[in-house]
Amino acid sequence: MAFDHSLNATSPCSVETVRADDAKAREPWVDYVNRHDAATAFHRLEWIDAISEATGHESVLLIARDTAGAAVRGILPCHLIHSSLFGRALVSCGFAVDGGVLADDAIAGEALTDAMWQIAEQRSCPTVELRGGMMPVQPEWHCNSESYLGFARDLAADDEAELLAIPRKQRAEVRKALKLQETGDLSVETGSSERDRDWHYRVYSESVRNLGTPVFPRALFSWVLDHFGEDADILTVLHQGEPVASVLSLYHRGTVMPYWGGGVWQARQLRANDLMYYALMNHARERGCSRFDFGRSKTGTGAAAFKKNWGFEGQPLHYATRTADGAAPRDVNPLSPKYQARIGLWQKLPLSVANRLGPLIAKGLG
Repeated sequence: MAFDHSLNATSPCSVETVRADDAKAREPWVDYVNRHDAATAFHRLEWIDAISEATGHESVLLIARDTAGAAVRGILPCHLIHSSLFGRALVSCGFAVDGGVLADDAIAGEALTDAMWQIAEQRSCPTVELRGGMMPVQPEWHCNSESYLGFARDLAADDEAELLAIPRKQRAEVRKALKLQETGDLSVETGSSERDRDWHYRVYSESVRNLGTPVFPRALFSWVLDHFGEDADILTVLHQGEPVASVLSLYHRGTVMPYWGGGVWQARQLRANDLMYYALMNHARERGCSRFDFGRSKTGTGAAAFKKNWGFEGQPLHYATRTADGAAPRDVNPLSPKYQARIGLWQKLPLSVANRLGPLIAKGLG
């Protein structure tokens, strides 16, 4: 959504930076997120704090206030990412697929993006990135609505209706997995204990190594679970007691978002990923959720096709970047041609080596 100048606010506003350690100053942020319909899990301080504590990337919290009455009219959560491999960038929001400007009107939105750019210049960041939220319309910004699709739909009324809501071909795969569950070959566990975290990291790290990408620091998952509390958990599928597929999910306002998930090589043969997502739909409904956000996928990829097979329709996601004169934007896209040879090499690394090197690289992706 672009900044909408038809919205009725016309009075100027100012932008201030909130200190991350100032509990009193953070209260208006929490109040604004709680009352804004478009707020996402990535606007919450739980996410912002978890990213900073797990990766060391400084958070920058921008609040737009009405100049006359001091009422909050918008917020913009940012992380200052520094990487020797990928350069420096101010992004909203770190390690998120959404976030960006959350504002009441165009004046507040433009004030926030102007302030973001000023801070980027002061902190020697040649690139700023907005992921979702209100999009700027100034010519200095490059907006992209073609690279990523988001997949979300309402959950069905019960387990059987959920199964029937899945298209026939994919439903057949889920039924095969359910038969393995009936025989006891597959089982499902949920929670956020140390056991659940161990299972998730074992599976997830192997999954991303197999895809040729570095794994995030283990602390990132733990901090997110710790900060979100009841609003995050792990669902793991086990084959004869061994974890083969696992996903860490966020819960926000009745929507479940499976955010970091994957499976080992054996998972495909066992249809463990199919059981994982079907079980998560039912688990989320039992928790009171009514919507399933399957997350984003790059347009034209196998991941996007997988979600379409489940009956989800992709919707364009909106991102924007701005770069300093003469500077090239960061390239952290794993589909970029310059990374293809490195991906092939990474897939061949022993898992123990990939898990030692991966977090050092991945935390710079932001």
